[in-house]
Amino acid sequence: MLLLALPIALATTTASAADGEAARVAEPGSGSVSTAAPVATSTAGATAHRGADDAVHYRVDVVAPGPIAAAIRSAVDLVRWQDFEDMTELLLERLVRDAVPQAAEAAATQGHFSAAIDVAVDRSTTPVTVRLGVDPGPVTTIRSVDLTVDGPADTVPQGAAAIARLRERWSLPVGEPFQQEAWTAAKQGAVATLAASPFAAARLTASQALVDPPQRAADLSVTIDSGPPFRIGRIDVRGLQRYTPQVIEHFANIQPGDLYDGEALDTYIRRLLASGYFASVQAAIDTDPAQADAATLSVSVIEAPARRVEAGLGYSTNTEFRASFTYNDMNVNGRGLQMYTTLRIESLVQQATARFVLPPRAGGWIDTFGAGAERTDIENLITRTASVTWRRNSLAERRRPAFGLGMYVDEQTPFAQPSVASHALYADAEYTWRSVDNLLDPTKGWMANVQAGWGIPGASTEQFGRTIGKLAAWWPLSPKDDLIGRAEMGAVLASSREGIPSVFLFRTGGDTTVRGYAFESLGVQQESAIVGGRYYALASAEYNHWITPSLGLAAFVDAGNAADQLRDLHLALGYGIGGRLRTPIGPFRLDLAYGQEDHRVRIHFSVGLAF
Repeated sequence: MLLLALPIALATTTASAADGEAARVAEPGSGSVSTAAPVATSTAGATAHRGADDAVHYRVDVVAPGPIAAAIRSAVDLVRWQDFEDMTELLLERLVRDAVPQAAEAAATQGHFSAAIDVAVDRSTTPVTVRLGVDPGPVTTIRSVDLTVDGPADTVPQGAAAIARLRERWSLPVGEPFQQEAWTAAKQGAVATLAASPFAAARLTASQALVDPPQRAADLSVTIDSGPPFRIGRIDVRGLQRYTPQVIEHFANIQPGDLYDGEALDTYIRRLLASGYFASVQAAIDTDPAQADAATLSVSVIEAPARRVEAGLGYSTNTEFRASFTYNDMNVNGRGLQMYTTLRIESLVQQATARFVLPPRAGGWIDTFGAGAERTDIENLITRTASVTWRRNSLAERRRPAFGLGMYVDEQTPFAQPSVASHALYADAEYTWRSVDNLLDPTKGWMANVQAGWGIPGASTEQFGRTIGKLAAWWPLSPKDDLIGRAEMGAVLASSREGIPSVFLFRTGGDTTVRGYAFESLGVQQESAIVGGRYYALASAEYNHWITPSLGLAAFVDAGNAADQLRDLHLALGYGIGGRLRTPIGPFRLDLAYGQEDHRVRIHFSVGLAF
């Protein structure tokens, strides 16, 4: 009970756990926080002129650092009840008294186990003002972490890698601040990491955080029961109406008898969603330990509409204003044959294409047949190209081979110069490696791509070879900073570029190549036109700083060019700054770049990963 004093008085309550002994935080598996330190309180002052049952109105000013203030607003009854219409003096007194231990507990969830709490009531204002102040003191940090895995994972060969991955991905290491939310998330993440391995039934059996307030240190221990290793048994598919089960099965990268792998299952789901056949895909393994030797994998799908018509208007800093129309049919012949047709009209590029995609073959191969016509008017060079192509791609995402064959008929018309016609029957193969943490928005790892092709003699105006190599890498420098590097080189193996279709020659510059220059403005100068050359090279270095997990700033330097002779390959520099926004389809980039060769500043924007 507060002492009643003058009408204008101040009630103050203080508490500190600085001298408390070690606190046990979290019961086995619960993650709840409480402090065992003694709480000292003193109270003084209230009003003697208002009845205990009279309604009283008050507001609370929370004076504390941001994260602690947010925790207090959600956990302290004094704050949460300040809009209660039937508040009485007696209830307010109780809320003020209870605010001290509640605020101390809220501060402890943010790693401050020695916080000093002060509550002051000012009755000279209308409504009454209650000041709740928190001096958090030093933050408690992690002193030790003990991760224990019981069960078969500790004895079978496949368990060693799973346990090593769990330890590597543990998110609350030694030296980090101890916070209740992070502690709970770390335990959940540890179980999820082990459950994404063959030990799909992993569960938390015990957890404990021992906090030593005088030392500002926390000792963590977690025990997880792995359960048995699981193998894939029957694949149960539900929701199919138009398509046969073979369509689903041929997208699979896992087969009955395989050890369960959560990452492989995510890849399977991603393949199905990207196929165009399905609007929704959910998959899960039966985690009944009794079925571990042949666990059912349940796959539930919702089929996407078979036909889709889209039209749009847009603008690109590469090809300027755009209008497009697409018509897609996911089941042309009733057996999963897909058709994609596109008409695109832009300021610099006009294009019409049709592609037919067969359902995947056993082994994860997809065949695509296409035909198209394109006209471009870029840097005083008009090109007209028609093509008929076939391509076979692997469904694999991280190690992807592909090869194909196409017939290309081409005409180039530099400004105020005669047109030059050429054609080629071109066969090629490529291989892509992706060793990154995230395929859409990498922050760590590398990607590489090599391509090689040949203009077949007798079916081409001139025989030629063509090779391209690409490499990109991502380095995390800190939780908020990363570095991206990229390099590319390409060459057309022929005595000259005469008789080679323009689609196989090289120009560069623009949003995703050398920023600071117009789209495909770097190449071979032929009077007033820029035409393609037989060689190209480009390199880029970019530093990103993330202000929030999804919003960042960038600084970059690009260099690149194309030429007809290696000795003429002079790299043009472009550099600048930009903004970054992480999106579900990859990073959105808005850049302001200066081109050193033409002394101009340009704006570039792009989205996704161009590799």
